[in-house]
Amino acid sequence: MREPLSKKIVEIKPSGIRKFFDMVSEMPDAISLGVGEPDFDTPWRIREEGIYSLERGRTFYTSNSGLKELKMEIGKYLQRKINVSYDPNSEIIVTVGGSEGIDIALRAMLDPGDEVLIPQPSYVSYLPCTILANGTPVVISLKEENDFKLTAEELEAAITPKTKLLVLPFPNNPTGAIMTREDLEPVAEVVKKHDLYVLSDEIYSELTYGCDHVSIAALPGMRDRTLVINGFSKGFAMTGWRLGYICGQKHIAEQMLKIHQFAIMCAPTNSQYAAIEGLRNCDDEVQQMRTAYNQRRRYLLHEFGKMGLSCFEPFGAFYVFPSIKEFGMTSEEFATRLLDEEKVAAVPGTAFGECGEGFLRVSYAYSLDDLKEAIGRLGRFVERLRSC
Repeated sequence: MREPLSKKIVEIKPSGIRKFFDMVSEMPDAISLGVGEPDFDTPWRIREEGIYSLERGRTFYTSNSGLKELKMEIGKYLQRKINVSYDPNSEIIVTVGGSEGIDIALRAMLDPGDEVLIPQPSYVSYLPCTILANGTPVVISLKEENDFKLTAEELEAAITPKTKLLVLPFPNNPTGAIMTREDLEPVAEVVKKHDLYVLSDEIYSELTYGCDHVSIAALPGMRDRTLVINGFSKGFAMTGWRLGYICGQKHIAEQMLKIHQFAIMCAPTNSQYAAIEGLRNCDDEVQQMRTAYNQRRRYLLHEFGKMGLSCFEPFGAFYVFPSIKEFGMTSEEFATRLLDEEKVAAVPGTAFGECGEGFLRVSYAYSLDDLKEAIGRLGRFVERLRSC
């Protein structure tokens, strides 16, 4: 019998995040700080609208690109939040989570051999999705001394004649790093100089602390060079509703929609109706969640300081990325022993790229009680390692 599988997919490694998630699921007394999922319930207004849409029998396909009413609200939201205008009829596509947006953008834009610049550490999907779209991933290793921000110099050094697209993953998973307007402006100049496009993954845009999120699409000359990905999973606590969107110039959006039509048809209908309510009336609930995350963020940074663990201050998402280099073991060894000995799960930095070696992703999308218990266990573990 011939081999049924594609060599391309067989050679792609499975997600390192899921490995630890699966291990924790078999340990009833374990505390997981590994999954990037809000611990808050979806705001009641959104849930109520989802229930109401089902009761009204709104269970049919929507148009491929999504409900017009939702796309109009997305347009208003983006104008308000990032000061960029998109035509709801031709430049906004409602997707099954932000992840689908990544996939259809890469498949629509890449020809074999096109290079995609991927700053790492970053979300696990960019690299395999680039490979599956017949592109060539080129990793840019972000540095702790730069607070894991992308610099214009790092970008310039990675560009070749084959470079077509830059992935810009900020606010960043796993580091929590953000890019301010001052950080983005020199990057944008390099992008324009080399006639590149940008895939800006802004799924954590609602979760910044101390400053507002800035999109590179809002900078002069960057709107039509940028595809903006966002969604409802993180900021609106709607992970299981599987709803996101991608926005960009009509010429590109038409081709992304074609892939979406053939592969997906449309995003879940009741999720779309629920999201309309979220965009219209849930700013207060989002702010309450942001405030709680910020409290947890400050707590973890304080505790890591007391513990003597080096950790730069993140201003976005809901992760901290402490260094564990002092212990002379790999990130995976550290995370595995922490889980085995103290029943605390965190994700090795290497799950997000090789340059994540020596770091650990700790999520604070958990209650303060869970965080306090986990920090106590981590403190015991660190003390034992230092006393050896």
